[in-house]
Amino acid sequence: MNGLKPLTVLNQAINSPVIVELRSGKEYHGILDGYDPHMNVVLRNVEYIHGEITERFDKIILRGDNVIYISP
Repeated sequence: MNGLKPLTVLNQAINSPVIVELRSGKEYHGILDGYDPHMNVVLRNVEYIHGEITERFDKIILRGDNVIYISP
């Protein structure tokens, strides 16, 4: 492992595309706009794909206690 802390990795991913998966199994693809120490995440230009339907959002906030992972 490279020894980077999770918040350091998030800081490096600001303004970059990320994938965020929630406990519910929902997966959001968007540009990381911001975060806080509680892992609350702000995404912009977001796509949420479920089945054959794609929903798009300009900006969303995902609550940190629901986040399973954030992949840069």
